[in-house]
Amino acid sequence: MVDMVENNWVPDRQEVVWINCNPQAGNEMRDIHPFLVLSPKSFNEKTSLVIGLPMTTAEYNADNLFAVNAGKAQGKKSDKTSYVLCYQIKSFDWRMRKCSSHPKGRLSDEIFTECCARLNQIIQLSQQ
Repeated sequence: MVDMVENNWVPDRQEVVWINCNPQAGNEMRDIHPFLVLSPKSFNEKTSLVIGLPMTTAEYNADNLFAVNAGKAQGKKSDKTSYVLCYQIKSFDWRMRKCSSHPKGRLSDEIFTECCARLNQIIQLSQQ
């Protein structure tokens, strides 16, 4: 995991980053995971917070109505499918958690739009 904070890097909307989810409780994700950024770069930079959705390669999410298939994982899990967990929206201090860029880069517009639509089914911010 390359520490990008020293290079003035700031996570941006639609980007996949690495973030440490610890500490966690109950059914929350733990440890370092890919994380889909929902909040815009301007917000992330000013607040040191990033709002987004954790990602996993746990196969039982293939049938989860609130998980979006994000394609093949990167790196040592490249033989697995990556899922965005749209029901676990999180806010983290990305600087304190040493957030860094992920090899997946940015999700496609199509997958990102699907993630936002699934999240909206849960929290109903906009009526569609």
